Amino acid sequence: MSESETAPAASPRSRGGGARRRLPIPSVAGGTSRVTTFELFFDLVYVFAFTQVSRLMAETHSAIGIAQALIVLSLLWWTWVGFSWISNAAAADQPLLRTVITAAMIAVFVAALTIPEAYDDLPGGWSGPMVFACAYLAVRVIHISLYAVVGWEDPGLRRQLLFFLVAMVPAVSLVLVGAAIGGAAQVWLWLVAIVYDLAATRVGSTLGRGWRLPSASHWAERHGLVVILALGESIVAIGVGVAQEPIDLAIVTGSAMSVIVSVLLWWSYFARLAAAGEAVLEARDERQRAILGADAYSYGHFVIVAGIILTALGIEDAMKHIDDPEPFGVFGAAALGAGIATFAAGTILFAVLIGQRRFLMRAVEAVVFIAAIPLLATVPPMWALTVAASLMAVIALIESRLHRAADARS
Repeated sequence: MSESETAPAASPRSRGGGARRRLPIPSVAGGTSRVTTFELFFDLVYVFAFTQVSRLMAETHSAIGIAQALIVLSLLWWTWVGFSWISNAAAADQPLLRTVITAAMIAVFVAALTIPEAYDDLPGGWSGPMVFACAYLAVRVIHISLYAVVGWEDPGLRRQLLFFLVAMVPAVSLVLVGAAIGGAAQVWLWLVAIVYDLAATRVGSTLGRGWRLPSASHWAERHGLVVILALGESIVAIGVGVAQEPIDLAIVTGSAMSVIVSVLLWWSYFARLAAAGEAVLEARDERQRAILGADAYSYGHFVIVAGIILTALGIEDAMKHIDDPEPFGVFGAAALGAGIATFAAGTILFAVLIGQRRFLMRAVEAVVFIAAIPLLATVPPMWALTVAASLMAVIALIESRLHRAADARS
């Protein structure tokens, strides 16, 4: 029996503290405000998308390629965000949502399949950029349609969805036009589309004031799990780099350093920020929770996830050449250093938005890793990973001690 089937149809309050809305399908009730297995299953298509984004970065092996991949990632991230809002308002593990979200999964998977040719169409078959754009359109249409059903009995949410639809149409149109034109124009049109979509949605949210975020615990857990899934990409990157090589000391040592980097990324988010974010969300009223949920999670967590994927790219590039005595090179060093710095910047943004003030060492980490890129580029890949892991460990140790000292004084 599923979680939704065991939940009461009309619990007075959600676990997150907000009053439940009377919806035409089961809403998130107090006993089922944790992430369902079907939501995790849905997120697996995004794991594949993360892998494809890394592949696009690796194949292009250039700053332009990384920028193109991040634009694709932002488009797909926005689709994930949309369904995370729906599943917070209504239990995903019940027939109507399962059926419709399955259709969205198919569309997302098709979009992910085409990521390697999202900008440069491969010979034969359909147009890769246009298939990506059409799959993206399908996901957005499915999302807004399902949300309309979920929020039909809520006038405020219906009004908010109208604002969202108005913002969505120009953005999706730009993606379609960009795919049809191709070339440099496609990159710029897709970039404008995502910037416009994010800005228009934020302005519309301020005007409409209709978004609902009933469960703080579900919201925080859902985003924590997507961070875990992104971290899984950094673990996969270790193996991808040496999958066809005979095991030796260099591979074992490089793998150990890479795992340490991934674990310290995990520690930076889950040991310091995840629980604090959930507690702050829990304490907010319905209106303020929706604002914080959008700013700190829907927007802020993109920077965290992007940083993890860039770091995974740097790890994969290092592991591919782990036995080489030659310098690591600018591309891999920039991906590794900028990835960790971007992740640190994302945690700073999240900390500021949830009212946490102890983020000095995160700022130090961001600056140190940007400054360390030339060093990482000039040493062999093995030493680049060792330097990265060592710097992160030292910074984490100092941060931990500073936190303990501050807690002892308070």
